[in-house]
Amino acid sequence: MATRGVACPKLLQNLPYFLLRRFSSAPSPIAAAVSPLNLVERADSEANFSINPTVTPTQSSRDSIVDFQDVKGLFSTVSTPRLLKSLITLEMAAVDPMVDMGLWVMNSRLMETPILKQVISEAIKHTFYDHFCAGKNLEEAGRTITRLWDPAGLQGMLDYGLENAADYESCDQNMMEFIRTVEYSSSLPPSSVSFVVVKISAICPPSLLRRVSDLLRWEYRDSAFHLPWKLNCFPIFSDSSPFYHTPKKPEPLSPEEERNLLLTHERLFKICEKGMEANVPLLIDAEDTALQPAIDYLTYSSAALYHRDDEPLLFGTIQAYLKDAKDRLVKAKKAADKAGVPVGFKLVRGAYMSSERGIAASLGAESPIQNNIQETHASYNSCAEFLLEEVASGSGAVVLATHNVESGKFAAVKATELGIGKDNRKLQFAQLYAMAETLSFGLKNAGFRVSKYLPFGPVEQIMPYLLRRAEENRGLLSTSNMDRLLMRKELNRRLKSFFTEEQGY
Repeated sequence: MATRGVACPKLLQNLPYFLLRRFSSAPSPIAAAVSPLNLVERADSEANFSINPTVTPTQSSRDSIVDFQDVKGLFSTVSTPRLLKSLITLEMAAVDPMVDMGLWVMNSRLMETPILKQVISEAIKHTFYDHFCAGKNLEEAGRTITRLWDPAGLQGMLDYGLENAADYESCDQNMMEFIRTVEYSSSLPPSSVSFVVVKISAICPPSLLRRVSDLLRWEYRDSAFHLPWKLNCFPIFSDSSPFYHTPKKPEPLSPEEERNLLLTHERLFKICEKGMEANVPLLIDAEDTALQPAIDYLTYSSAALYHRDDEPLLFGTIQAYLKDAKDRLVKAKKAADKAGVPVGFKLVRGAYMSSERGIAASLGAESPIQNNIQETHASYNSCAEFLLEEVASGSGAVVLATHNVESGKFAAVKATELGIGKDNRKLQFAQLYAMAETLSFGLKNAGFRVSKYLPFGPVEQIMPYLLRRAEENRGLLSTSNMDRLLMRKELNRRLKSFFTEEQGY
């Protein structure tokens, strides 16, 4: 197992300084002004930019709908001990050396020593795991959902922390975990579960997804290229999509590969059937552009078969940081409308920026990622505006997954202007569990439907998943300034209130 022994002593040496600086310094006016971002892989200076949406409602209209000034109201459902623990954890997570040290420890030989492994696992469990995870099993995740639902009124998206399937036997095992999650959601308070999250690469090995993606790309570029196994689905490419992953004509799927692709369809169909039976929608996670065409193909072909009247069952994911995001979104949505199929989309910014740029550069191709953070914000807001207009016309559904305050306020105002009812089931906002709490509570207090994305699973299974997410979300963790600022403000308010009451004032 590889280690990063050179980096660790430096991290340990600098850690006390970073912690001291974090906990002893008052928030600067600059830090207070920076909005948390939901462009997850942010390790560069772009993370400090504020946003200017392409279409910007007036500041007064935005602020009048979502109120972040009333900290008492924002955190009214959060106990003081939990609020304090959340603040401390976010402060630690915002320090890059903490993430580096966690990654170093989890990948070091320390984890090969049973006693040290147990000590480290317990330390992580009672800090980052407890803060960012809903629990080690469905029962604990269910208690977390119940606590979010009553009294906060936040719904939960159940996400069993599975990594990529290693073989076809694990694909079947993972399918059963998704089915059990859907079944369990029926036992929780009505409406408390908004979605169950499904990871396609957990029910189909990435090697096959990559092969199918190559063939789909070549078919788009060559109309004479025939795929006998392909089911009906909506468009998954546009002319601006990246095709550099497939520089030459790929070999057809072998009979064994075709059988395995059919089995993948059957696994997803079984999950869909259980979702229909339990009346629980499914969110399909997005991955990098090497695999995403196959994921969209499987999602759209299943969405055409499984839906309830005008309500979609499956929600695909659009990553707005991709240059072709809006084109692909519009083409898929219009094709679904023409076919009379209700479709749902989860809109995110994206999670693989560094790796996407690196692969494109290694192949001498143009990056598929927007050129800068402003273009990503503009793309996100443009896609959100399109989807909100579609929902207002009675077509489709959308989950706006964002940690960006300005994008959240922009979408809230746009929805209000379009006359979309705040209790409309076809519009949801979403944030990661224990992240962007002020945005979640602000939108919920404004009357919108809000969900928290809840990863759960055993500590030893989910920690690699969480550390990978932490590395991808560096910018998100380090720019959680607004959450930390308002949490401090509310804790100060409660402290002053306590002493005022004690002194009889």
